Amino acid sequence: MAFSELLDLVGGLGRFQILQMVALVVPIMWLTTQSMLENFSAAVPSHRCWVPLLDNSTDQASVPGTLSPKDLLTVSIPLGPNHEPHQCLRFRQPQWQLLDPNTTATNWSEAATEPCVDGWVYDNSTFTSTIVAKVWAQAGADLELPSDGHVRHGGRLCPHLPRVLPVPLPGGLCRGRRHDEHRHSPYVSATGHAREARAGSQADTCGLLAVMEWTSTRARALAMTLNTLGFSFGQVLMATVAYGVRDWALLQLVISVPFFLCFVYSWWLAESARWLLITGRLEQGLRELRRVAAINGKGAVEDSLTTEVLLSAMQEELSAGQAPSSLNALFCMPRLGLRTCISTLCWFAFGFTFYGLALDLQALGSNIFLLQALIGVVDIPAKIGTLLLLSRLGRRPTQAVSLVLSGLCILANTLVPYELGALRSALAVLGLAGLGAAFTCISIFTGELFPTVLRMTAVGLGQMAARGGAILGPLVRLLGVHGHSLPLLVYGAVPVLSGLVALLLPETQSLPLPDTIQDVQNQAKKSTQSTLGPMVLKSTHL
Repeated sequence: MAFSELLDLVGGLGRFQILQMVALVVPIMWLTTQSMLENFSAAVPSHRCWVPLLDNSTDQASVPGTLSPKDLLTVSIPLGPNHEPHQCLRFRQPQWQLLDPNTTATNWSEAATEPCVDGWVYDNSTFTSTIVAKVWAQAGADLELPSDGHVRHGGRLCPHLPRVLPVPLPGGLCRGRRHDEHRHSPYVSATGHAREARAGSQADTCGLLAVMEWTSTRARALAMTLNTLGFSFGQVLMATVAYGVRDWALLQLVISVPFFLCFVYSWWLAESARWLLITGRLEQGLRELRRVAAINGKGAVEDSLTTEVLLSAMQEELSAGQAPSSLNALFCMPRLGLRTCISTLCWFAFGFTFYGLALDLQALGSNIFLLQALIGVVDIPAKIGTLLLLSRLGRRPTQAVSLVLSGLCILANTLVPYELGALRSALAVLGLAGLGAAFTCISIFTGELFPTVLRMTAVGLGQMAARGGAILGPLVRLLGVHGHSLPLLVYGAVPVLSGLVALLLPETQSLPLPDTIQDVQNQAKKSTQSTLGPMVLKSTHL
């Protein structure tokens, strides 16, 4: 592996690699905020039926002054399944008997209730504005609803709304067994990730490969793990920014502006000299190597690097590097087809399960800011632990264990009652932390499985699969109408099965990055020989 020797000369872990890592972590952090934005911009605010005793000044004047707003809410709104005020029903007449301490909260008949015929009242204490509330108001205006913002269609979903409004309306929430536990629409999450998929995949792919190909073999896992910590920091950053900015439009602006700064300094980033040399662009590759040598303080090496030295050092790779480098080669070339299918499946499992859960924080607890921050905080030690496992167990076992354990945590949540909200949130956060560890491992593993001529294509295919999973994942929540635990069963089964299949991949720990397809085949042959071991015939005297 001639380039590994060249990288050791110019510095495989020096000032350049540190600056490059910092420069790439910043956009990854802000990219993560874009991925998690729907948790806040598309959150469904708490709401209840409009009732005269609480929302009509004339009726309020006739209420005895000794009654508090909480008492008026008790006699006006029945409790829902989650023991909070029902979001879609109200009492036809005030149930004054409920104020009696000896009366239970369920001491009322179903006939005493009615839908929210006079509209809803929204709680703006958490968010001043969300996409859901804005689009609902616009839909109400298009349907010529009253200007006071109250929907008066008997608590039923207007048949025209699904075509123009793929987000939940209060009237639509009032149907089904668990209507008061509905969160922001899975359609919003899916369309949001479809919008973000292309740019996100390109940024992730380029950043991860740049770190991998400019770092020496012994420091590759460390550099890649530190790079993926940008996603963990981005989770905490999202919670912090969203806590300070409660309007969805201003929040979108705040997390988008930093990308312009990243665009400006991205022109400073070095192109992969490994890729430039393998594809025959010697002059460009030589310039990048000299530049890295200068930044790392290797002045003597900078002067000694010439085109003749590169031609002599990489003669074998240059001749073999002209092999097919198309997407078709990933599936047709020997020993690459199985690697491509399994690594792509692991990428898909990560995106499908992680975003299916992480974009439904309102289902996990009332304080979504705290939950969002916890996902990032727990993810940091999980990824540091992954680094230790990668150096002890290797890539393949770590990949399998992280996926299987995350799936088991999610499946365990199907057995936890809804009343134990803290335990459900803890299991969900642990499952997401396991998926974060799986992401770190697959980011390193995929780059080591494929040669330089196909590495960008292979990692890009995996990123595309992850984004496809991120689009499909939120839609699985629609299965909840057929069974409350069905979405969690799907979210848990996919990573478990993918983790087991990952055991079929070859181990790449401590191996140099392959530059050509021939390098991959040579590594596979050596791995087979080392596994089988030399055959020894031993003769003994009878």
